[in-house]
Order: sequence, then structure tokens, then C-alpha cells
Amino acid sequence: MSFFKSDTPADVLKHLVVILVAAGMLLFGFFYVYLPLTTNHGEVIEVPKITGMQQTDLEDYLDERNLAYFVDDSTYRPEIKPGTVLNQEPKPGEKVKEGRKLYITVAMKNPPVIKMPKLTDGSLKNAQMILKSYDLVIGQIKLVPNIQQNAVLKQFANGKEIAPGAPIAKNTKVDLEVGDGLGNQEFPVPNLVNMPADEAVTLLAGQGLQVGERFYQEPAEGETEGSVVKQRPVPGPGATIRMGQLVDLWIAGKEPIQEVK
Repeated sequence: MSFFKSDTPADVLKHLVVILVAAGMLLFGFFYVYLPLTTNHGEVIEVPKITGMQQTDLEDYLDERNLAYFVDDSTYRPEIKPGTVLNQEPKPGEKVKEGRKLYITVAMKNPPVIKMPKLTDGSLKNAQMILKSYDLVIGQIKLVPNIQQNAVLKQFANGKEIAPGAPIAKNTKVDLEVGDGLGNQEFPVPNLVNMPADEAVTLLAGQGLQVGERFYQEPAEGETEGSVVKQRPVPGPGATIRMGQLVDLWIAGKEPIQEVK
């Protein structure tokens, strides 16, 4: 005998509505009454401010508030006491569930060690940019006699020359020796007379000197064409010159014709 055999269609509809309402009430009671009572579902906690606190104090502090923490990152800040909480996520004031982990960044005790970059053979400005990008500090800049103006010649850390690739702690001061562009070391004027002009030019470059004016004249008796017959400054006892200075040359022969390109 069917349950709905003697019921009219209207009665069947009423029964279905009652069943659906009862099922809905059961679901509502399960999710919004039973679960909250058994699992604290829906309870939230306001995140406290823990930046500036010491990591050693966090365990008890957060445990009292049913929260936990996880060190997500660390960074070196010389002006801040090691172990200090620098950042936190979620932020203070946000609402979270009980047991939620707060992800923190703490100050390191020692700076991380990196590889020393190569600063030599580049300009001082370029070296300063590289040091900043590596979290290193520009220290003393010492100008030394050299024709390469503002060129980094040597790099030092803790008073000793340091090679590229050597280990160095971040935030270390790096001292530099930089060329003054002229030089102040004086040495005897080289004697270029009777030397082929091309060899004289090579010799000057090797000593950090520059060729100034070139004067061409008819070779006198005994003079070889293309050789230096006179120079300024004149070599001799007590005659000195310093790096970067100019040396004028008088050359036997006609001035070479420059090709027009």
C-alpha cells in the first residue's frame, strides 16, 4: 500500500514542503549551531602588534592569545637589537581564527656573507653603485698618482686589499684607491732624440706621458728621416717630469698626409 495512495496532489505537495523544511533546519542546526559549539567555528581574534618585541618573548605572549608564529625571513640591521621583530603578517588589528600563525621577519645577529664584487678597472661612480647594490658601504677614497682619472685601482676591506670573489660581510666598509688623473710622482725626462718617432710615442705612453705638439722639419746632415731631433721638455741632469704631462716632439721629415675618410 503506497504511503501517498489516498493523498491528493495538494497533500503530497504539503508533505514534500514539510520534508524540505525539516531537512533545511537540520542542515542549519548542524553548520550554525553544532559546529560552532564543538569547534569554536566563527570565533576570531584581533591580531596584536608584535613588531619591536623580542623573538624570545613571543612564545608565551602569543600562546596566551591562542596564536603562534613562524620566522619567515631575517635581515641584518646594525642599528637594531638582534632578535627584534621587524615585520609581521597579518598586520595588527586584522581578524584571524584561533591557532593562526603570524609570519614574522626578525633582525639578524650577524650580517650575511657575500662575495666581494670586482670594482677595479671601472670608474668611482660605477663602484659606488655596485657597493650600494651589494649592501656594502663606501669607505675612504684615496687619490693616488695615476693617469686614469677617477679609475678604481685597488679595493680594500678592514685595512687589507681584497680580491673579487673573496667572502665579505654585508655592511662592511670598502676603501678604494682611485687615480687622480695626473699623478704627482716626478721622474727624469726620457731622452727621445735620435729615436724613431713611433718608438718615442710608445715609450711616452708606457711612462704615462702624452705626446703634445709634433713639428716636422727638413732633416739636417746626419739626421734620419722619421726620427726625433728635438723635444720639449729637454732631458738633462735635474730635468724631471710627472705622469700625464705633455712632451712636444720635433721630427725629421715631412708631415704625413692624413687620409680623408
